[in-house]
Amino acid sequence: MGKIVAVCGLPGSGKSYLAARLAERLNAVYLSSDRIRREMFSRRTYSDTEKRDVYREMIRRAGEHTNQSIVFDATFYRRDIRDMFVHAFPHLIWIMVTADDDVVRARLARPRTDSEAGLRVHELIRSQWEPLEGEFLTLHSTSDNIDDMLDRAIQYLGHDR
Repeated sequence: MGKIVAVCGLPGSGKSYLAARLAERLNAVYLSSDRIRREMFSRRTYSDTEKRDVYREMIRRAGEHTNQSIVFDATFYRRDIRDMFVHAFPHLIWIMVTADDDVVRARLARPRTDSEAGLRVHELIRSQWEPLEGEFLTLHSTSDNIDDMLDRAIQYLGHDR
């Protein structure tokens, strides 16, 4: 069985950019909550029920790739949602991506293809963020450190986990 990795963080933190590149480096299946939400719902409400349905679908799709590495890409801002994934994947490895406010604002001001979340959603999720517990790697994203972040993530994943 391959590595099962959850990349989490606030909108605009750089988590999706990192998660997609990490999946490439690991030759892993990439499962993005934003992509799956767009596939599932033509009109997105971001209700708790819709979010839970998206996360359940991520878990279901991961179950189709039992012998491969998987990289999940989502905010994972609530403990109950993280618990769903830990229950489904007991050896799940967490990577949290952070960024300075000025970097986040600049990213969210530009049109993005990977997410519909803007600064208002970022602030809302930040106000509702429930801290991660247990072991996880925190990577701080800037405008130009993706290679360093990937190297640190690969090194972290390489330790006997």
